[in-house]
Amino acid sequence: MIKNISNLGDAAVYCDFGPEVNKEINLKVISYFNHLNKLIKDNKVQGIINLTPSYNKLIINFDLAETNFNKIKTILENINIVESKNKISKKVRIPVCCDIEFALDLEELSKRLKISTKQILDFVFSKSYYCYMTGFIAGMPFLGDIDEKIRADRLSTPRVKVPKGSIGITEQFCNIYTFESPGGWNIVGNTPVQIFNKINLDNPTLINPGDEVTFYEITKEEYMDWND
Repeated sequence: MIKNISNLGDAAVYCDFGPEVNKEINLKVISYFNHLNKLIKDNKVQGIINLTPSYNKLIINFDLAETNFNKIKTILENINIVESKNKISKKVRIPVCCDIEFALDLEELSKRLKISTKQILDFVFSKSYYCYMTGFIAGMPFLGDIDEKIRADRLSTPRVKVPKGSIGITEQFCNIYTFESPGGWNIVGNTPVQIFNKINLDNPTLINPGDEVTFYEITKEEYMDWND
């Protein structure tokens, strides 16, 4: 299932699952990620200090004092995973307010795509999204795949500050800004839900790789009155 296993610097392994970005390949990445996590927790693998999954890659950082590239490569080559292609960790519904105060790029996106703002939002709210990975900032979910009719490039000039809770779209993905951050995604709304809670150390992320996410629209009044 892994197309290529190679060194990444002195103390990391680069696992390449192929060039495509799709749910099937990402499920393979998550399967290896979960399997290795279990081996680590069961003390069956020593020396791995961090696992970083992405769309179609898995980075394994290790302690050179305890293991090496060849040992980990052998473990990877002997892992036998029975995949469940339709497995979804959990389903998450996210409320979104698309008031003009929050939908920072909706009007401009409408002009670029040559469809109405209502059509854009209809496409956003009409389907479920698969979480490929989290990252960039803590807990930020990268969700795919948005409808082809609303796929657009990033902003030509990224914002210095994107408000926390912003819902952004670009190319085939949608994301949720878990903290105020620089960013260049097209912002179409904002959620009052806390996606990342650093106080909850056991499970700080509301959305994890493999989860299924749907959005539903709320009014500005509902947004202002929302209480997590």
